[in-house]
Amino acid sequence: MEPLLVITNSGAGTAAEENLEQALSVLRASASVEVAETDGPGELDGVLHRAGSRRIVVAGGDGSLHAVVSALYRRNELHGSTLGILPLGTGNDFARHAGIPLEPADAARVVLAGHGRPTDLIVDEVGEVVVNNVHVGAGAQASRRGDRWKKRLGVIGVGKVNLGKLGYPIGAALAAFKPPFLRLHVEVDGVTVNDLDEPALMVAVGNGATVGGGTSLTPAADAADGKVDVMVSRAIGPLARFGYVADLVRRRHTDREDVVYRRGTRVTISGEEFYCSADGEIYGPERSRSWRVEPAAYTLLVPAHA
Repeated sequence: MEPLLVITNSGAGTAAEENLEQALSVLRASASVEVAETDGPGELDGVLHRAGSRRIVVAGGDGSLHAVVSALYRRNELHGSTLGILPLGTGNDFARHAGIPLEPADAARVVLAGHGRPTDLIVDEVGEVVVNNVHVGAGAQASRRGDRWKKRLGVIGVGKVNLGKLGYPIGAALAAFKPPFLRLHVEVDGVTVNDLDEPALMVAVGNGATVGGGTSLTPAADAADGKVDVMVSRAIGPLARFGYVADLVRRRHTDREDVVYRRGTRVTISGEEFYCSADGEIYGPERSRSWRVEPAAYTLLVPAHA
């Protein structure tokens, strides 16, 4: 087995450290393993510079995976890379989407014996990447508000139970009281799917299916098909919002008349100022952003049966 470089966040909590040790005990039984704790892009870049031929394993959630993939992309080292994931984050949406077990020891066994699956990447017009999902409108507002609760509650955890998972639901509930209705022009592969005369509650562009620890925004998304799934919700009335949220929980929202669901390779959103939440990283306000798919941008280790 080739040597492994496990990259972890130095700010991880006690529960994550315990889970990491479980995974490391499995990895060390079969491979040479170095663990590198990083705190910020500078340290991460230095670790990657010294990685050599070692296989990179990301220990963390979607944010940690985003950071490593983004750094490799900037260094022009992503193409041809094979990455493993130890899902030690709060939501672990992309790992879940890829079929990677959430149990640390089982995830470590996938790193050792899984097969490599070519995996797509979303890239915007300035070269920033999205591994899992980017969304604007109410979803981004929920993420903005939920992020502070995630950080507050994330320090509370015993073993596998971490209250940080409640951050997104709390943010969504707070956002529901005063959601942003945005007049946005949305294009998928040059075709308008929403125009300025149709206020939108939210727009999601998904490489993966879920956000926030299991909320299925783009349920049909497949990170290995060369396309992204685009979901536009026009549920702006009080009753419509309630119905949309109820159907979202039941994964039936894409059947609603006030929801548009499309698939494509290029997406552009423009119009009123909006915030974006990309893999949990929030930025804005923006007036126009565009994204494209880079098919098979890197290889991800997944279970042999996936």
